[in-house]
Amino acid sequence: MELMDLIKNRRSIRKYTNEQISREALEKILEAGACAPNAGGGQRSMIIGIRNKELTTKIGIMNMEKFDRSKLLGGYVSKEQPSVIDDTTIKNGFYGAPSVAMIFCQNNFAFRIADAFCCAENMVLQATELEISSCIISRGEETFASEEGQALLRQWEVPENYSAVCFVILGYIDGEQPHAKPQKQDRVKIIE
Repeated sequence: MELMDLIKNRRSIRKYTNEQISREALEKILEAGACAPNAGGGQRSMIIGIRNKELTTKIGIMNMEKFDRSKLLGGYVSKEQPSVIDDTTIKNGFYGAPSVAMIFCQNNFAFRIADAFCCAENMVLQATELEISSCIISRGEETFASEEGQALLRQWEVPENYSAVCFVILGYIDGEQPHAKPQKQDRVKIIE
């Protein structure tokens, strides 16, 4: 599949089967993230992959513990693939995905968010090519704000001056591929 086809076929998936992705697939997805553009070529991000459904579920629940709905700007994402914004009963911010890639970046670095989301975009495109479903999830810093979260970071040897920015959840879609939302007009302009 050509790059533009991958871009057009990628969807944010929030319904997963229990089938685990292969270690080889996860390694390839993480490699794509590590090859992403990064500010000044500094490679200040750190990516940790988890292929453990129990641990992924635990972290997904931690991701929702401090979720503040009052800060939402919109109230609807998808009927086919409901978000935590659409359904207040969802308690796992990773939607039952069996694997996750976590992107950590150096604190107080001006381009940490840009670096993290470049990594995430590379990973979801690589996942799409491998026919693995994915979705980028935010709320990174809040996820590990508890003592339990900090203990996990120490266990994984995440440097103290790093914090989570975002996640890429990974697995196989439960159900049909959702339709593409129509592209809004006048979002792209060329000035000559």
